[in-house]
Amino acid sequence: MKYQPNVAAILRDAAGRILIAERVTVEGAWQFPQGGIDDGETAEQAIKREVWEEIGILPQDYRVSEQRGPYYYLFPDGVTKRGHQGKQQWYFLCDFHGADERINVATEHPEFRAWRWIVPAEFSLDWLPAMKRDVYRQVFRDFFAINFDPLRESD
Repeated sequence: MKYQPNVAAILRDAAGRILIAERVTVEGAWQFPQGGIDDGETAEQAIKREVWEEIGILPQDYRVSEQRGPYYYLFPDGVTKRGHQGKQQWYFLCDFHGADERINVATEHPEFRAWRWIVPAEFSLDWLPAMKRDVYRQVFRDFFAINFDPLRESD
């Protein structure tokens, strides 16, 4: 399998809430900001670029407190994207200390239509496509000691 290297940011505010954003193309699809690692770029460089490109936040507004990965998921059968069958992801837990007004999803190439803060236990795997759910299940267990009940998922 050929996996695309990818990063994802879990921004956490001082109250312990995490930022999720709703995909611009799919109403009700909430996730963390994420994106590919460009050729010649480190994961640390990619997370800074992706957070800026997707939600308009500069590195001075957050501090990376933890990094974990890689996590892997496959695209649906027969689907490839740029020659890859899935993604290999590194997750960064970032402590956000900037003002909420700095968060901007209306970027040059918007990927999200809205954003909000939630406590980690409020996250629903139903907000994700099926292919991403196992990774999010692992991420929530690894970063927040939250175990999702698979019987609560709608599909």
